[in-house]
Amino acid sequence: MTRDKVVLAYSGGLDTSVAIRWLQDRGLDVVALTVDVGQPGSLGAIKEKAHRLGAKAYVVDARREFAEQYVLPALAANAMYEGQYPLSTALARPLIGKHLVAVAQREGASFIAHGCTGKGNDQVRFDLCTTALAPDLTVIAPAREWGMTREEEIAYAKERGIPVPVDDGSPYSTDENLWGRSIECGVLEDPRIEPPEEVYAWTTSPAAAPDEPGNVTVRFEGGKPTSLQGKPMDFVDLIATLSELAGRHGVGRIDHVESRVVGIKSREVYECPAATVLVKAHQALEALVLPRDVLEFQRIVASRYAGLVYDGLWFTPLREALDAFVSSTQDRVTGDVSVKLFKGTATVVGRASPYSLYDHALATYSQGDRFRQSMAEGFIYVWGLPARTWAAAGAKAPASTKLVKAAKRAK
Repeated sequence: MTRDKVVLAYSGGLDTSVAIRWLQDRGLDVVALTVDVGQPGSLGAIKEKAHRLGAKAYVVDARREFAEQYVLPALAANAMYEGQYPLSTALARPLIGKHLVAVAQREGASFIAHGCTGKGNDQVRFDLCTTALAPDLTVIAPAREWGMTREEEIAYAKERGIPVPVDDGSPYSTDENLWGRSIECGVLEDPRIEPPEEVYAWTTSPAAAPDEPGNVTVRFEGGKPTSLQGKPMDFVDLIATLSELAGRHGVGRIDHVESRVVGIKSREVYECPAATVLVKAHQALEALVLPRDVLEFQRIVASRYAGLVYDGLWFTPLREALDAFVSSTQDRVTGDVSVKLFKGTATVVGRASPYSLYDHALATYSQGDRFRQSMAEGFIYVWGLPARTWAAAGAKAPASTKLVKAAKRAK
C-alpha cells in the first residue's frame, strides 16, 4: 500500500530531526526540504543527516531569490515592523513556504510539516503560505502536538537512534539569514536585563568598536542598491559585505519588545547591520527625490507592509497592491548616499541624485536666492483661509456655549 507523503521544512536541528521520526511513526513518508537563505552550517551535512533518518532530501540554494524577490521589495517599502525590526526572519518564511509547496506538488505529497511551536510567529507564516498557495494541502506541526519538553525530545531521539546535536551550553535560540540574525530565550526573557555581550555574533560592542568612524557610500538605481564604495556588486554580495563592514562598527543591534501575532509580548534581540544601513540610506534618498505627499503616504504603506510580512500575509492581494504602489515610486530613487558608521550608529551624512528636488537657488539664504519671498504673504492668506473662516464663525456662537468651553479649559 502506498503511504502518504509529507514535506518537512528541515533545519537539521533537534526539533526537525525528531519530527522526521515522529512523522514516520505515524505512517508517513517524509521528504525533507532545506532552503538556503544564507544561514550557517553545512547544507550537505544536513541533507546527509536527513537521508540517514530515512527521509528523501532536497536542498535549494535560494539566496539570490531571497535577496531579489523578498528583501528588495521590503527595502523599497522601508518595511520595519513596529518601526524597529527589518523583518529578517519573517521575510524568509514565505520563500521557504513557497518551496515547500512546490516540492509537495512535485512529490505528490498530501501534507506539509514544520517544526514551529504553538507560541511563535513562524507557525502562522508557514500555515498561511500553504493556505494561500495550495489550500488542498494539510499542514502538520508536530511540536504543537507532541507536547514534549526539550529533555523529553532528547530522550525520544536517543531511544530511536536520532543523532542529538552537541549541546554548546548556550541557552539562546537563534535564527540567521542574509538579512539578519535573531536571538531569544535565556536571560533575554527578562526585559529588564541588558543583553549580555555573548548573545552577539555579527556586531562588535559599540564600546570596543573603532575610535575612528568608517564611511560607506551606497549607490541606488531605481531603489535597488547596486554598488558599495563605488564597486558594482550583486545584491547578495553587497548585503554580506556591508553587514561585515557595519557590524565591525557595532551597527545593527536591536533590542525590541514586540507584539507577536498570537498576542504575546516577546523580547527579541536582533543583529541587522546591512539592513540598518540600507534602510536609512534608502529613506534619505527618497527624501531627496520624492514629493512630500508621496513621502507621507509612503510612511503609511511602510507600516502596513511590515505588518503584512510579520503577520504571515505575504501571499495576499493587498501585499501585491502595495508592491505595485512602492514600485511606482522607485523610478527616481537613483543616486549615492554616504553613511558614517561610528560606535553603534549609522548616520546619513551625504546624498546626491540626478533627480534631486533640492534646488540650492530656492533653499539658500545667501546671494543668488531665487525664492520670491514677496509671494509668501498671499500664499499664507489662502492657506490659512479655512482656519480664519472657522474662527470667524465660532465668534457668533451663543455666550453660554463660550462660557462652557472657557470653564472646561480652566479645569
